Amino acid sequence: MTEFNDRARDVVVVILGGGRGARLEPLTRDRSKPAVPIAGKYRLIDIPISNAIHSEMQRILVLTQYNSVSLHRHIGLTYKFDPFSRGYVQILAAQQTPGNEQWFQGTADAVRQNLRIIAGLQGDLVLVLSGDHMYRMDYRAMLREHLDRQADITLAVLPCSPEEIAEFGAVRVDAQARVLEFREKPRTPEARAGMEASPKLLAREGVDESRPYLASMGIYLFRKDVLLDCLDNDLADFGRHVIPASVERRRIQAFFFDGYWRDIGTIRAFYDTHMDLVQPSPPFDFNDVDWPIYTRPRYLPAARVDGCRFVRSILAEGSTLVESELEDSVIGIGTVMRRATVRRSFVMGADQAAPEPPPGAPAIGIGEDTVIEGAIVDRNARVGKGVRMLQEGRAPEGRGNGWVIHDGVVVVTRNAVIPDGTTIA
Repeated sequence: MTEFNDRARDVVVVILGGGRGARLEPLTRDRSKPAVPIAGKYRLIDIPISNAIHSEMQRILVLTQYNSVSLHRHIGLTYKFDPFSRGYVQILAAQQTPGNEQWFQGTADAVRQNLRIIAGLQGDLVLVLSGDHMYRMDYRAMLREHLDRQADITLAVLPCSPEEIAEFGAVRVDAQARVLEFREKPRTPEARAGMEASPKLLAREGVDESRPYLASMGIYLFRKDVLLDCLDNDLADFGRHVIPASVERRRIQAFFFDGYWRDIGTIRAFYDTHMDLVQPSPPFDFNDVDWPIYTRPRYLPAARVDGCRFVRSILAEGSTLVESELEDSVIGIGTVMRRATVRRSFVMGADQAAPEPPPGAPAIGIGEDTVIEGAIVDRNARVGKGVRMLQEGRAPEGRGNGWVIHDGVVVVTRNAVIPDGTTIA
């Protein structure tokens, strides 16, 4: 085991954190997607970094490009390793150099532009991760299978139903889980014909036959020399270009993962993920003492609650709630709420140093007699008294001053001011 953990410690972890995240707009209007707050007190980037740390893979490079200031700040304030440890989280921001004057053109191009740094690090394996997925995985299990199969590349796959696979890249494998083919988002029966894994393989992996399709999770373990060769070209993206082009030339193995996994790519997915968290038996639970998710320590006081009613809700520290009602909701750090009702919503809370309000703006937080249903309220929002955000009769799309509606979900933007008496429906 000691020798195997040494192999894990030699893995170089590369996290792709530079995506624009246009489908998560307006949450990504002034921050990158991996910097979006989740679950009341975390950021999306905390998920892959925490998984890597627990997996003994603690040499971590985060590649950033778009709206990256808050992401850089969060990483710098959060991940400080023991001076006697080999571990670190290093930011590699996109830059123009004499040899390259373009910004990152895709996931593969982002790694290509940093190959000199990656190639110079000790170790012969590179783990490439996305910075915007929610899951809990011990990457050592993937490493063990990669070594046992003597693979050039191993990629993680998630068993899916026919309806689910339509939104992901589909992987076809043989009886030994060797990858034979890639297809991008096969939405029709004809497009996914022949992509099913064999019943024998599904049984061996403990997967029900109702989920015979395998979705690529965007998690790739490369031999370093293979990665260097695969990127000796102008292919821009791993999922769309590099992996499909390598199927016939390389030994690519599929690693089965059958736990909770969410691609936080849209407002609806982001909202549904938070509604998962407040279920009586949530499919993903941050309260795991054996595998905690790390984040920035803020040293806030415990939440203060007076005369409130809570039903299946999560309340973060530093909050003050008075005579309010919460149901199926996540309430983030530093939230202030007085005599308000919040149902099926995620209120992100407030920063310790919130910006100065415009003249006459409501106080930061949720005002008296306000009712919020089916909404996401971003950081430092000032929602006045008597505001109504009701799900009944709500349009699927819409836009106003300080808010938008995407997929039927109201999103109150960061630092927004919602005046007293406003109705959003």
